Amino acid sequence: MQAAAPSSTAYGAETGTRGFRWIVLFFAWAGLMLSTVCRLAWGTLALSAGESLGLPLAALGVFVTAFYAGYVLSNIFGGLATDRFGGRLTLTVSLLGLAVATFCFGFTPSLFVGLVLQCLMGLTAGADYAAGVKLVSTWFGKSERGRAVGLLMSASSIAVIVTNAVLPALVAKMGWRHTYHVLGAAALILAAIVAVCVRNRVVEAPTGAIRRPPLRTLFTRNFLLLSIAGCGAFWGTLGFASWAISLMVKGYHLSPVRAGIVVAIAGAAGLLSKPSIGWLSDRLGGRRKTLTIVSLLFFCATLLAFGQLSSIEAFTMAAPFIGVGAFVYSPLLVTLVAEQSGIDRSGSAAGIANAIWQSGSAISPALVGFVFQISHSFSMAFAALALGPLLGSICMLFVKEQPHN
Repeated sequence: MQAAAPSSTAYGAETGTRGFRWIVLFFAWAGLMLSTVCRLAWGTLALSAGESLGLPLAALGVFVTAFYAGYVLSNIFGGLATDRFGGRLTLTVSLLGLAVATFCFGFTPSLFVGLVLQCLMGLTAGADYAAGVKLVSTWFGKSERGRAVGLLMSASSIAVIVTNAVLPALVAKMGWRHTYHVLGAAALILAAIVAVCVRNRVVEAPTGAIRRPPLRTLFTRNFLLLSIAGCGAFWGTLGFASWAISLMVKGYHLSPVRAGIVVAIAGAAGLLSKPSIGWLSDRLGGRRKTLTIVSLLFFCATLLAFGQLSSIEAFTMAAPFIGVGAFVYSPLLVTLVAEQSGIDRSGSAAGIANAIWQSGSAISPALVGFVFQISHSFSMAFAALALGPLLGSICMLFVKEQPHN
């Protein structure tokens, strides 16, 4: 069921609309947060699960790659489905599928079955992102969209906090298998709530048939540059989120709980940075390119610096800085893609762009694991991560900023 709106310029004009849009934002945020926890859980539970299944260290990164192989595909089809069927239905189905796949992963008996189930988890997890971006982009106008997207994208930072602060203790008490069962049950409950509480917003009310531009028109020079930039940025972010704990444990013999606290601090810093950078970009009149370049260069520098550290005290002091770097750019890139493509196609644009972005996430964990295994060098692993945001900042230099309403 959709809540009708008279035109695309009437964002928030009605009192009911102004209140309800925050409800929509909350559930879009909750869906993205929970799916990100499911996505990052392997990075926290990998050592325990690997020992249980008798897997070598290098195989642990392959599980993450298997997830993202499915995740990339689901972003493409999820984005198209969002523009076709609406954010509410797409988000509900995505969470329902993720619930089943995550719950079943708790029964994994072998490497092969685990890889298949991780791929299925990825195939069911990607559509929630495009659905959330579409819902927020249509319920919030341009003057508030940066802040709203910043709040939406804070879900991934909360997910990092939950994953690294809660899951290590949970797996110590329940085991990694039951931890996945709990995550699956939570996704099922949220899917039911979303189906009841969320509504789509009609951006336009045309009198005739809706004419959608061909999908190929999305692939402009700006769109491709933003896609490559995001690929490099997420190469660093998801590589860090997937491997930081294991690298600190293996490289410097920290306990998983203490290493998890370091990453949780990073997630907390990222949480604060996202709505802040979105608000700042709104205050600058929707100019987001320069802020994105600065953010990516800062992320590159913090990854290189983090790789030179060796003590728990140093890791803890550096955590807020690398947390800001790892997450601050994301609301800027997401909003740029939505506005460059046009709000009516924001679901497809978000899904396709994120599919390209997450190809970096798919490759990065396996490559970083390989680099660390052959070099046994903590700094080399983080240098490999830093290459991603460096490439992203270079691509952003050539983006021509053309804000759209």
